[in-house]
Parts: sequence; C-alpha cells; structure tokens
Amino acid sequence: MTDDEWQALATREAARAIGQWLEGRGRLHQPISVLTLAELEAMAANAVARFVVLAAQRIRDQPNDSQDPGSGPGQALTRLLLG
Repeated sequence: MTDDEWQALATREAARAIGQWLEGRGRLHQPISVLTLAELEAMAANAVARFVVLAAQRIRDQPNDSQDPGSGPGQALTRLLLG
C-alpha cells in the first residue's frame, strides 16, 4: 500500500470512528454547533485511537518497506507514535 493509499484509508477509518461516535451519542438531528468541548474531545479521541490502531498495524505489517533503511513508514510512524 502506498503512503497516499494508507493516508486515504486512515482518513476514512477516522471518519468512520467519528460517525460511530456520533451515532452512539444520538441526537443526530442537532447541528454540530451544539456539541460541547467534552463531546468534541471524545469524538477526536475516537478518531485518534483508530489512527493509532491502524498505524500500529502498518508498523507491524510493513516495518521497513522503504529502500532507505530507517525512513520507511514504519520508522516514521513509530517516531510519531512514540516521540
């Protein structure tokens, strides 16, 4: 999977996590502007959690898929997640 394909997948999965959180919360008829900061933070936390899971899976599956050792997505994601 290319970096662009992975980014598109991660974006879709984060959007799906946000949608699931919104559906679980209910009150879908209300505009987003009525969400509280705590609700926005919870929605963001779900999206970030999904990204972390996907990144961890990518690191496991493709730890060094770049020709330049130490610069593959696995290395970059590891630095992002642990840095």
